[in-house]
Amino acid sequence: MKIPSIETCLQLMDDYRMLDNIKAHSRVVARVAELITVGLRRRSGADLNLDLVISASLLHDIAKTQCLDNRCDHARVGGEICREHGFVELADIVEEHVVIKNNGSGLITEKEIVYYADKRVNHDQVVSLQDRLDYILDRYGRNNAVRYDLIQQNFAKCLSMEKRIFASLDFRPEQLAYQIMAKQDWRV
Repeated sequence: MKIPSIETCLQLMDDYRMLDNIKAHSRVVARVAELITVGLRRRSGADLNLDLVISASLLHDIAKTQCLDNRCDHARVGGEICREHGFVELADIVEEHVVIKNNGSGLITEKEIVYYADKRVNHDQVVSLQDRLDYILDRYGRNNAVRYDLIQQNFAKCLSMEKRIFASLDFRPEQLAYQIMAKQDWRV
């Protein structure tokens, strides 16, 4: 498994001209994902690869800037970029960070952690799932009933995932922002 270092991820963010606000978002997503991964490993002994989670979190929006103008699928293009660099495992996670295919059962995976962490960060702030849903519906729902329903279905999966994740952590979802602020020794 080829996983890029944090330094390599930060360089790729520059190479692909990721906007500063998207970089800031990605760093906060990485912190949320790191906190969850470390907690799950410590509390439940989960076999999760922290380096994979952090790198995938940093690169989950690697194609977002280039897709802003031409409205391409930034998750799919991001997966392609990861594969071009030989980061196959990251590619799968990046491709599903917007809409996850998992049915939401079994052990929590690195893919689910990155997906969930992204849903908890609006811009560079940790928010509730409801606040993030409201933002996404307003921004991307665009009064389109089909798109609106798809977004709602995706967040229903995320809410179920949140329950599975926090069943093994020693803090509640509404304490996530505080936990992020209280922790001082971030890798990113």
